[in-house]
Amino acid sequence: MSEQPFNPQLRAARFLPRTVISSRTLPTARLATKLAGIAQRPDAQVVSVDADVSVHVFRPASARHPGPALLLAKERGEIRPVLQLLSYPMLDDRTTTRSDIDPRRLRIWSQKSNRFGWRAYLGPATADGGVSPLAAPARYDDLSGLPPAWIGVGTNDLFHDEDVTYARRLQQAGVACALHVVPGAYHAFDSIEGKTAASQAFLQAQTTALDEALNGG
Repeated sequence: MSEQPFNPQLRAARFLPRTVISSRTLPTARLATKLAGIAQRPDAQVVSVDADVSVHVFRPASARHPGPALLLAKERGEIRPVLQLLSYPMLDDRTTTRSDIDPRRLRIWSQKSNRFGWRAYLGPATADGGVSPLAAPARYDDLSGLPPAWIGVGTNDLFHDEDVTYARRLQQAGVACALHVVPGAYHAFDSIEGKTAASQAFLQAQTTALDEALNGG
């Protein structure tokens, strides 16, 4: 994993915790959300473009990850996705076993969060090793035939290495894939410090990719 310092634009990194979500903090986070009167958004939202085109927006930490959904679409052949737009996606359960990641470089989503997230998502499969490639896209062998992709991640995000590896595997499989790496950015930086130039450029890159996919550039 990269040893880069935090991006100087992302000043909140000095104060943010390494772990926000874990088995201990989740009940508190849910209570805080309820007390604040924040309505819970659906895991997935469908935005219709026209009669034949729609955009599916998957929320972070959703039980219905966009990666597996795309792999299912490939296998079933029922719909034809035109783009996989992935912001710092969680793709490889095997990252939970890595011991070479410096926790001081992480914010918001740590190894502790990651282990909790994969256990909650995979259930018993986490313990017995019987993880389906459809559940963890990094385990899927043949990525050919998937739609073009845009993948964005920061160098100080726990998911950096697995996202870069997935992007390269897509390219090797003949899938067009644009990789947008933000030096010194932590997990969810664009949501927390959305007004910074780094976050604005991250959003613009996503918007451009989506526009090109839907309108041909």
